[in-house]
Amino acid sequence: MSALILSLTTAFWLGILTSISPCPLATNIAATGFISKSFENPKKSLLTSLYYVLGRSIAYIIIAFIVVYGLLSIPSVSMFLQKYLNKILGPILILVGMYLLGFINLAFAGTFIGAKGSENLLKKGFFGALFLGILFALSFCPVSAALFFGSLIPLAVSTSSPFFHPLLYGIGTGIPVVIVAVVLAYSANYTLKILKILQRTEKIGSFLTGMLFILIGIYFSIKYIFLA
Repeated sequence: MSALILSLTTAFWLGILTSISPCPLATNIAATGFISKSFENPKKSLLTSLYYVLGRSIAYIIIAFIVVYGLLSIPSVSMFLQKYLNKILGPILILVGMYLLGFINLAFAGTFIGAKGSENLLKKGFFGALFLGILFALSFCPVSAALFFGSLIPLAVSTSSPFFHPLLYGIGTGIPVVIVAVVLAYSANYTLKILKILQRTEKIGSFLTGMLFILIGIYFSIKYIFLA
C-alpha cells in the first residue's frame, strides 16, 4: 500500500513538474489568457479552468490505457516486462534525470493549436475548455514527453494502473491554470507574480527531480542489473 501511495504521489509530482516546465507552462499561460478573456465572471473562469484540467487528464488516461493495456495484452511483451521492467527502469530514470539536468538535449516536434482555434473552442463554453485541455495535453514537447513516456508510463505499467497515475499526472499539469484562475477570482494584480514564481520553481524542481531520478536509477541498476 505504501509503495502504491508513493507511486501515485510521484505521478502527481511529475505532473506539477511538467506544468512548470517552459513548453507546457507556455500552453498553460495561453490557456489561462484565453479563459480569463472568455468570461467576465472570474468564478466562471475558475470552473472553466477545471474543465481544462479535466481535458488534460482525459487525454493522458486514454494514452496510458492504450500503451499499458496494449503492452500487457501481448503475452510475450507482458512476460518481458514482468521479467525486465525493473532492469529497464533504472537506465530510463537515469536518462530522464540527465535530461532534466540539461545533460541531454532532445528535439521534439509537438503539435500546437493556434490562438484563433483556442479562442473558437472556448467560445463553446465549458466543453470547449475540455477539448482545449485535451489538445494542449497532446502537444508533447521534450520535457512532457520524457516525463510522461519515460517516467509515468513505466510507473503505470509496473502497478498495472493506467487510470489513477495519468489522472493525477493530468491534474498536476493543470495546476498553474487553476492557481491563476483562483487568483483572478479575487485579484488580477498577483497573476504575473504567481507566474514568475512558477517559472523560478521550475528550475529548482527540475534540478531536484533530475538528481533524485539519477540516484533512483543508479539504485535500480545496481540492484536489478549488477546484483541480480
